[in-house]
Amino acid sequence: MEVNGASTYRSIIVPSVQEMVKEKMIRTVPPRYVRSDLDKAEINSDLSIEIPVIDMNRLCCSISMNSEVDKLHFACKEWGFFQLVNHGMDSGFLNRIKSEIQDLFNLSMEEKKKLWQQPGEIEGFGQAFVLSEEQKLDWADTFMLSMQPVRVRKPNLFSKLPLPIRDTLDTYSAEVKTVAMILFAKMGTALKINPEEIENLFDEEIDQKIRINYYPPCPEPDKTIGLTPHSDATGLTILLQVNEVEGLQIKKNGKWVSVKPLPNAFVVNIGDILEIITNGTYRSIEHRGVVNSEKERLSVASFHNPGTGKEVGPLRSLVEREKAALFRSVTTEEYLKGFFSRELNGKTYLDDMRI
Repeated sequence: MEVNGASTYRSIIVPSVQEMVKEKMIRTVPPRYVRSDLDKAEINSDLSIEIPVIDMNRLCCSISMNSEVDKLHFACKEWGFFQLVNHGMDSGFLNRIKSEIQDLFNLSMEEKKKLWQQPGEIEGFGQAFVLSEEQKLDWADTFMLSMQPVRVRKPNLFSKLPLPIRDTLDTYSAEVKTVAMILFAKMGTALKINPEEIENLFDEEIDQKIRINYYPPCPEPDKTIGLTPHSDATGLTILLQVNEVEGLQIKKNGKWVSVKPLPNAFVVNIGDILEIITNGTYRSIEHRGVVNSEKERLSVASFHNPGTGKEVGPLRSLVEREKAALFRSVTTEEYLKGFFSRELNGKTYLDDMRI
């Protein structure tokens, strides 16, 4: 994304953690990855606590829709996270994309360099939100791409992706976008507003970025973090777990709760933009990625935002109903520029948007 010809996204180029682990056979975490600053909240050990599960078939079926919409409303209000099953994406196709993503991170460093972040950009291999050489780093490598609308794809990056993953990501992007747009429409129904109000924000020009996350095994997992605690800036994030390794944790009632992904389900979460748009009815939830000493973990996150030129602010009908707007209104460009100009840190950016 560019404003007046200058990229609004910038991040300092950092080393590959995957290469560091592979090359050096390290036994301790390097100082720049040691995180003594992290939230010391305890982990909830109650294994019966699980995020809600929403069935897309039931959400789209006239007979079961009302009860499933009620479940969706509850999940968005009380949890900010849910797992989506029966979403219509073929398991054979999902297995293919999982295999090809594994292959992407198994490319040689020489091949990866062709797909590396450029200075002042966050697309390609690297990390986002790194604004200074002193900043602590996450124990992860990421690969980021703008995917929707198709015209915003960077030809110098997307065309360099090896086949078949280039075509597979193209198909995946379109199918996930469809899932997101159905969910936005059903949320409009759940909020008892004119669905067009929310659909006009998340229309065919929806902004979608895909970030593939790779968390290598870590010799001292308690000293570092795979993904800094934060809430997503987006409208809706749809996450596909690539392998069976757990690592995603969400903050619930002051404690960290581990998410146990169901096979081939999507883990969906409310982002800050949707909390703003729903005037605080739906909540974006702080979450983090933890690492382990035994296994790598991979996931694919798809972020969905209102398109260029849209306004990020509470929907008028909800403001009228509740008699007050809880958040300021800004353009999508202003909102994302502000978000990417700072380090990840809990929900501080959303707090800055409060009136």
